[in-house]
Amino acid sequence: MRPAIDLLRSVGPLPEGAVIDLGCGSGAVGPALQQLGRKLVGVDLSRAMLDQARRTGCYDELVEDDVSLWLPSEQAALIFSNAALQWVGDHANLLTLLAAKLAPGGTLAVQMPHQNNAPSHRFWLSLAEELFPGRIDHDAQPEVLLPAEYHRLLSPLGKVAIWETEYYQDLAPDGEGHPVRRFTEATFARPVLTVLNEDEQAQLITAYERVIGSAYPTGPDGRVLFPFRRLFLTLTV
Repeated sequence: MRPAIDLLRSVGPLPEGAVIDLGCGSGAVGPALQQLGRKLVGVDLSRAMLDQARRTGCYDELVEDDVSLWLPSEQAALIFSNAALQWVGDHANLLTLLAAKLAPGGTLAVQMPHQNNAPSHRFWLSLAEELFPGRIDHDAQPEVLLPAEYHRLLSPLGKVAIWETEYYQDLAPDGEGHPVRRFTEATFARPVLTVLNEDEQAQLITAYERVIGSAYPTGPDGRVLFPFRRLFLTLTV
């Protein structure tokens, strides 16, 4: 939630128009976006997530659709996406289309994890390739471009700001394994694990558990202070 609030705080004055929460999930950012005093539209592909977002009472409209395909029918004041677009391909095309849907003076604000080169994420892929060569679909991994690529793409369209922040997360011990393994297997590692059968998954998890402590040692109480990098970008047209 903290990265989402930091992203929202970077957004300046907005023109008339709706606020779009693109990839709204359970609506965790809904209360903060509602404070902008605009029509608030949430978009997500998961009906279960939209049901949770609806229960927040923050959204004027909720749309069940693929965030890589959906575009607002009218110009928006703010298109806000928190930790969602990394799962969507072809950022060059998508961000260009979204920018074209902003009202003059409107803002596109995006936050994505930028952790793929860290041991927490890199070990999943390197170990999977070592154990099961050719089985892993790298195209299914989260797509995040280099900051310079986003700048080249967006700077002709308006005023661009790009920055990264590393957040330190205090991960509690988990009786079933290393806290970083438990944290990443539910997000980044899902596309890796889903192509493997149960025995293969167990083999990969065992290998990951064997090495992850060297990069993220646990304290005496079993906790891990886990650095997690996030990429932010805003475009104001």
